[in-house]
Amino acid sequence: MIEVILMQRVEKLGQMGELVTVRPGYARNFLLPQGKAIRANKDNLARFERERVQLEAQNLKRREEAERVAERVHGLTVVIIRSAGESGGLYGSVSGRDIADACKGSGLTLERNQILLEQPIKLLGLTPVRVALHPEVVIEVGVNVARSVEEAEKQARGEDLRAADQAEEESLEAELAAELAELGAAADRD
Repeated sequence: MIEVILMQRVEKLGQMGELVTVRPGYARNFLLPQGKAIRANKDNLARFERERVQLEAQNLKRREEAERVAERVHGLTVVIIRSAGESGGLYGSVSGRDIADACKGSGLTLERNQILLEQPIKLLGLTPVRVALHPEVVIEVGVNVARSVEEAEKQARGEDLRAADQAEEESLEAELAAELAELGAAADRD
């Protein structure tokens, strides 16, 4: 285990300026390369204390900008069109990159690492997804995964597509049964 000083808030770890103990791989592969932390030694502790006011001011400014963006895009829902089977399972999945690209089309520029997706989306439907605009500002974006734009509009209105598909299937079966009965009656007359 090694000690690091957090340069920004890290979810489930701590706030800016905290001295935390983490596993070497987590520090070496994630925290240090991304600038989220620095190694805890005398020189770095002194440097952090000297720069603390400036770092906190920069953090506050970035957080306020993120809060303004969050207010502007509150309630954003993006539509992603994908091929899917009859049961609603996608052929493939929707990843953070897909969601970031869809958000870009809606005027919200994001990196894929800002999308806090627990696991890829593998079913049609509406899914709320958390997006980190700043380590302290997290918003929710609705992701509407559908086979077509028309289907996405129906899902957005709250229509149950499975019920509509079943009704359509039953009406097709009824039409087919009527045609078979008609053909059977025609054959009996001949």
